[in-house]
Amino acid sequence: MAHVKEVAAGSATEVVTEIVTEVVSESASANDTVIRWGIVGTGRIARRFAQGLAYVPNARLAAVWSRRAEPAAAFAEEFGGEVCASFDALLESGIDALYIATIHDSHADYAIAALQAGVHVLCEKPAALNQPQLLRVLDAARAAQRLFMEAMKPPFYPLYRKLRAHLNADPIGTAGFARAGYSMSGVPAGQPVLSLEHAGGGLLDIGVYGIFFVVDWLGAPRDVQTLGRLGPTGVDTFASLNSLHERGGISQVFCGLDLQGKGDALLMAEHGHVTIHEPWWNPARATIRYADGRVVELAEPFEGGGLNYETAHFCELIRAGQLESPVMPHSKSLQMIAMADAARAALGLKYAGE
Repeated sequence: MAHVKEVAAGSATEVVTEIVTEVVSESASANDTVIRWGIVGTGRIARRFAQGLAYVPNARLAAVWSRRAEPAAAFAEEFGGEVCASFDALLESGIDALYIATIHDSHADYAIAALQAGVHVLCEKPAALNQPQLLRVLDAARAAQRLFMEAMKPPFYPLYRKLRAHLNADPIGTAGFARAGYSMSGVPAGQPVLSLEHAGGGLLDIGVYGIFFVVDWLGAPRDVQTLGRLGPTGVDTFASLNSLHERGGISQVFCGLDLQGKGDALLMAEHGHVTIHEPWWNPARATIRYADGRVVELAEPFEGGGLNYETAHFCELIRAGQLESPVMPHSKSLQMIAMADAARAALGLKYAGE
């Protein structure tokens, strides 16, 4: 059993979070300043982000940079924006915000450099490889007085927000158990997710979604029990986490790269339970079953691939002069990476420099 190191937490109630979010939205509605975005990286997730920008009011892609010139040129040809000759040139191109869409081991360095250059940062998950690294990123954000947020998409989807609102109005009680996970087999050899050098593995790639879900509903992890295995390349290919959380609840998270597994999420309380149907991290349907026999079905389609919702929220925060998201606060990112750190320690998985 791994005892998770305490981190500073200032989590508000869901009602307060909703109020703060509404205030930010109202403040932003009176300000139609165009947010100029830069992107570092041109892979699949970068493409989804660029596609989603078309659904975000008053936001545009202004510049892009990748270590490889040809993909960057093709990316800009498709989505627009200036192709920059270097990362420094990207930061000096007049962008307001940077989306980091590179492999895991580079996230913290790019984030710190951008923050120090006065650029707001939306960083793809995981925000850093470990808790000490994330603390350095957050220190840089505070010193620069710039907005930093880990790009964790589920809580911004219409379905997830509708579920929150429904449970506030018609509760099932205090959550006492949460489970989430997904496992995918057949990952091609040579992919970064299988690379120890690039901080691959299931935990930081897909497991972080499940970790978000249980932390979001149960609070910070206190004790984490982990079983799992490392694959031929040295990264975790399957992990199962059982954890006790600060609010007294218990969670189960699983993630894998060598088995094919279901991807729904479950939340249980005294007066009912909720299933967010797969793929729960792109949530569109949920079923609430109450102890009194009632069944409520929620359905909320999404547009633009889904990344547009977190991007729109981030733009609103910039316009409102906020330095931290009330939906995805720094404390939550710290709690999530602490849980991943504890799991990796149990598996004996270390990355370069740790």
